[in-house]
Amino acid sequence: MKRRRAIVTGITGQDGSYLAEFLLEKGYQVYGMVRRSSSENFERIQHIMGDLELVQADLLDQLSIINIVKKVRPVEIYNLASQSFVPTSFEQPVLTGEFTALGVTRMLEAVKLVDRSIRFYQASTSEMFGMAPHSPQTLTTPLHPRSPYGVAKVYGHWITINYRESYKIYAVSGILFNHESPRRGKEFITRKITDAVARIKLGRQKELRLGNLEAKRDWGFAGDYVRAMWMMLQKPRPEDYIVATGESHSVREFAQIAFRHVGLDWKKYVVVDPSFYRPAEVHTLCGDPSKAKRKLKWNPKVSFRELVSMMVDADLELLSKP
Repeated sequence: MKRRRAIVTGITGQDGSYLAEFLLEKGYQVYGMVRRSSSENFERIQHIMGDLELVQADLLDQLSIINIVKKVRPVEIYNLASQSFVPTSFEQPVLTGEFTALGVTRMLEAVKLVDRSIRFYQASTSEMFGMAPHSPQTLTTPLHPRSPYGVAKVYGHWITINYRESYKIYAVSGILFNHESPRRGKEFITRKITDAVARIKLGRQKELRLGNLEAKRDWGFAGDYVRAMWMMLQKPRPEDYIVATGESHSVREFAQIAFRHVGLDWKKYVVVDPSFYRPAEVHTLCGDPSKAKRKLKWNPKVSFRELVSMMVDADLELLSKP
């Protein structure tokens, strides 16, 4: 039987690697779209490289995307690639817009031109809500992004809806709230904390410098969230969904649990550094996943405490290797 084909952009990232694993388990032939680079980082997908097909294209280059879609002829496309680090978006707002906003248009345009039967998933984000007027956030909550990244994601979200309504393409947006894992990049606050906790426990670091400890996020496990992405593309009708746990926890709480997991008092090691504050702060994000639970029958399997402990243990193991 012919295997279903899927293209995953951003396959070398946290979500891309978990999604690739999931699709392979489902029997898909997975094609990872990667940019031509002099320094390639395939660390997160090294263990499944033999099962993947990597194809070169670039979100900045329309023709390369069209050619890949023509060559692969996928049944599904998961667009996870973007410039996704919020602080960098303040430093490089134009490049963030090119990748994170216009890159979505180029992907959708390729679907429109090559094969409108392809099902398209767009990775939207809770950062689109930004200064939300109420909590938890729902699909009807007004969008008020507080970073160039959030603004670019709003464009990507709405252009996906526009192509769905204008060209009858099966295109959906998953508004995923913060989702973490041991594969999260060290530039992100959660991994910064768990890596530092492991280093401090092993005597390799003395302090952990953080910004706003009171910022609250709805944190889940990335492995749970990629399951929801796939589920969205299996429904008869394209709809957008919020994927979240419905709980919010502060950065302070994340640090407390991480240090407690290794038997340390977080107050002895955490230093608040104002240089890590954002130019425009997002104080509280918490998602309402009721639609995903009701219509997709999706539920997160990993709790917040289990997630923090998992990440600390993974960093301890990584740093303990000879």
